[in-house]
Amino acid sequence: MSSRKNSLEGKLPFTSADRHFDTLGADVAARLAMVAGDIALVIDDAGKIIDLTVNPREFPEATQWLGCNWLDTVNVESKPKVMEMLANARKGVTQHWRQVNQITSDGEVPVRFVVVSIGQGAGSIAFGRDMRDAAALQQRVLQAQQSLERDYLRLRQLEARYRMLFEHTAEPVLIVDAETFRIREANQAAHQLFRARPGALPGGKLTNLFARAGRESLIAFLGSAMVSNGIPPLEVETVEGAEIISVSASGFRERGGQYLLIRIAGAPGASEQTDSAMARVIDAMPDAFVLTDGRMQIQAANMAFVELVSAATADQLRGRPLGDFLGRPGIDLDLIEGQLAKHEIARNVNTVIGARDGFEGEPVELSAVRTVDDEPCYGFVIRPIGRRLRDLPATNEAPRSVEQLTDLVGRMSLRDIVRESTDLIERLCIEAALEYTSNNRASAAEILGLSRQSLYSKLHRYGLGNMADGVDG
Repeated sequence: MSSRKNSLEGKLPFTSADRHFDTLGADVAARLAMVAGDIALVIDDAGKIIDLTVNPREFPEATQWLGCNWLDTVNVESKPKVMEMLANARKGVTQHWRQVNQITSDGEVPVRFVVVSIGQGAGSIAFGRDMRDAAALQQRVLQAQQSLERDYLRLRQLEARYRMLFEHTAEPVLIVDAETFRIREANQAAHQLFRARPGALPGGKLTNLFARAGRESLIAFLGSAMVSNGIPPLEVETVEGAEIISVSASGFRERGGQYLLIRIAGAPGASEQTDSAMARVIDAMPDAFVLTDGRMQIQAANMAFVELVSAATADQLRGRPLGDFLGRPGIDLDLIEGQLAKHEIARNVNTVIGARDGFEGEPVELSAVRTVDDEPCYGFVIRPIGRRLRDLPATNEAPRSVEQLTDLVGRMSLRDIVRESTDLIERLCIEAALEYTSNNRASAAEILGLSRQSLYSKLHRYGLGNMADGVDG
């Protein structure tokens, strides 16, 4: 570490150096050298240490340096610095202080040196100051700084978690100044409750969010909350929407100020009103909706489902297995239940409803969800899709493409689909063989490993031309 402090650069010289130092004797010069630093090395022009002064308690092995080259007593990183200082001293130039690491039995000791030339051919003196105390102090400062940085990072992480919890909680929360009732912070749920645009609530007065008739009781409630934690919630009416809400408050101090944590919930009966409105909406849905328990027994159904299964009322369906109405017996519902158990959701599943007594049932499409609580239940949304199937090929006609085959899933059994698939592949192979042989049926039959009579039969079956067409070979 280099430092220009205490160097000759920039300092005013003595005005009468000759008068003050002309009579300077060897004893006085030696004492000056001894007090100028913690260690002083007398070095000849070759860089060898020929004399030194040091406190033996601080540098117990310093006497072993006598007769050694100064370069041999420092570590590798310090050698260029020593060479530079000695070279400048021989030129009569006094540099600024340079830190050198002296090698000792206790390890490397940091010493800050400056080299001063004694005179032409007389060598130079290296004045050194022990930097171990400064290094220890610097290490403590660094440790303190790292500790502060760790604490700062921990606070930042805590703040980030608090901010995430504050913003994403479904409960409206406000931080309010207890003296002015000014809102300091408000989460997203609070903005939605009071129908305010994001960021509009902080800075405003809490009392302005409520109806005038309830503001006095609200102020008294907040004052009581600052001195007691056992205050029951207060029901108060909001300005926007005239909604009755329940307000809870608790006081706390921060940086010498008093604040209130305001938590808001719907007043008793509000959740029942919401549930009632949801039930009315579900009952009026155009798509059929049915709710079952974990055993797939119907618990509730809307009117669209009642009409879809040709029942009189929803009470007639309650407690009956959903499998009595939905899917092919022992097939569809088991597959749907397995998918829900694995993924907890099913989308756009093709099945039928009302399949019994030889009737294939009406094609429907359903989406379903399974709850993940201790007593799971299932919700199904069902819609008829008979109109979508008008443009699909009839099931008694052979499909002409793979896409048409996949459209048969849910309308035909697997055995019938496999049979249709075999016919499709057989037809495609015959068409390819005829094209490869330029419509030579004898060659096509040979390629396919069929007799001519068998090939003619299949051509007639698939409507691939009459007997007069083509070349018989």
